[in-house]
Parts: sequence; structure tokens; C-alpha cells
Amino acid sequence: MKRILLTAAALTLVTPVATAAQDFEASNDGVTIQEWTVPYEKSRPRDPFAASADEVWFVGQRTGYLASLNTGTGEFEQVDLGEGAGPHNLVVAEDGGVWYAGNRRAHVGRYDPESGEIEKVAMPDEAARDPHTLIFDDAGDVWFTVQGGNKIGKLTVADRGVQLIDVPTEGARPYGIKTAPDGTVWVALFGTHKLASIDPETMALTEHDLPREEARPRRLEVTDDGRVWYGDYAGGKLGVLNPDSGEFTEWDLPSGAESRPYGTAMDADGNIWVFETGVEPNRLVGFNPETEEFFASVEVPSGGGTVRHTHYHAPTDTIWFGADTNTIGRVTFD
Repeated sequence: MKRILLTAAALTLVTPVATAAQDFEASNDGVTIQEWTVPYEKSRPRDPFAASADEVWFVGQRTGYLASLNTGTGEFEQVDLGEGAGPHNLVVAEDGGVWYAGNRRAHVGRYDPESGEIEKVAMPDEAARDPHTLIFDDAGDVWFTVQGGNKIGKLTVADRGVQLIDVPTEGARPYGIKTAPDGTVWVALFGTHKLASIDPETMALTEHDLPREEARPRRLEVTDDGRVWYGDYAGGKLGVLNPDSGEFTEWDLPSGAESRPYGTAMDADGNIWVFETGVEPNRLVGFNPETEEFFASVEVPSGGGTVRHTHYHAPTDTIWFGADTNTIGRVTFD
């Protein structure tokens, strides 16, 4: 394992609380979408992660902040990450620590809401310049993609050690990332027609070719049976890989070839939810893997612009998303 450089912890600047109303709401097919306007203009709020029923954290990619929303009061609180941080994604640990991808500053950071301190874990290889999407594994360690650097990483929380794995295909652009029930880490290689799997014990990476060379998988989900579901951003399809058989199956999304599937989620019943971002307003559609049918469709009330990533919060059975319309949204089910 390569040595990791740790930047000194520093107290952060937390702005006074701002409030915003729940400005948008739409319902259809038993699905309701509500959105809050973020009071930090043109900041590209994205990748929210619900820490509880009332507390949701997200990043401002364009203007470099972390922020929290209290859904009960509509209050926002902002944490400045410093110039040029370019935060891309975050996840919230059970201890309350907020881990984020410092996409433009080659680090993974941790914000402690109790102390106000930020710790930055630098990448051990300068080629890993842009940590992208983070997830936790069952042990609470952080796995992440490095899109431009063409790598996949693991940050062991106990010692802050970082391991990096090179993706063999040049320009593969590792993007969405999830873990399977057996611990296997799956990654969508957005720059090519491939998925990647990583054995967490050996750190060995295997590439899996999708059946069409023009396909471009962007986000993915893994159901309890181990099947890997992906949205083909280029072809407007929802696809699935059965790792046991190596078989792929694909379905055309309701909006067709121009649907541009981006953010995805999986609910407690194993349904797959996909945001179609090639249409305006963006549209959320549901797919039942058992019946192999799309069963719900609802427009994003603000329009969405582009919904890039989601978080399913199991305790409240809700899906959270950020939108380019400068909103944070919540999906609930009747």
C-alpha cells in the first residue's frame, strides 16, 4: 500500500442558516416528487445523502460547499470547502462524518459536524486527480471512482490508507459504483461499453463487455439476487447483467433512444428507478424486475435540467436527488 498524505485538519467556515420553501411538487402513478430551492444560486447542488428523516446533506459542485437541509423547517446550512474544491459527491457515515469527493483537488475529505473540522486524504498517485463517486462497503470503508484518472480506489477508514486500481481499458471513465450482496464492487465504465467488477479480497478487476459497442453505462444498481442493472446513457436502454450466467438483457426506456438515463435508484422492493434526462422536464420512471415492465412515470416539477445521482433512504422509503434547476428533491411513494 502506498503512503497517504494527510492535510492538516482545519476549522471550517459555516454560514448562517438560510431558509427556502418547498417550491415544487408533482404526483403521478402513486409517486410524488417534492423539491426545495437551494438558496445558493447557480451552485449545482447534487448527490444528496439522507442522514435521517429530517437531515439531508449535499454538495455544491460549482461553488465548492457542503450543505445540509432540515426538511422539517426548510433551513439550510452551508460549509465552505475552500477555493477550487469542486466537490462532486458525498456519503454520510453512521458516526455522522460527511465524506466527500474533492474532485478538483485530488482528495477525499471528511467533515465532522460536531467539531467543524475537515480532514483531507490526498491521493497517493497524482494521476488520480479527480475522485468522483463514493460508496460505503459493509465494513464502513469508502470505495470510489476516479473518472479522468481511470482508476478505482478504496479508502480504509481505520488508517486512512488508500489503494488504487488501474482500469485496463484506456479512457474507460469509471463512473457509477455499487456493492453487491456478496461484497463484489461493480463499476460502470462510462467511456466504453463495459462494466467492471472488483474482488474486495484480492483487489482483482475484471471487465465485462456489454453486448453493444455503442452502449455507454453511467449509473448502476445491484439487486438482492446479484444482478447488475445499468442505464445506457447513449442508447436509451435499461440493461441487466446476470454475473452467474454472463447473460445480458436490455429494455428500451419509455422515452426511447433520446432518454439519456442518468441518476438511478433501487427501492426496498427491488424496483429500479431511472431519471430520463434527455427529455425536459426530466422524468422518473419505475421498472419492476419481476414483471419486466415499466410501471410508473412522473415529471420532475422544476424541470430538473439534469438529475445526475440519487440516494435511496431505506428508513423513510424515499429517494433523494439534486437537480440543475438548483433544487434538492425527494421522491415518496403512496
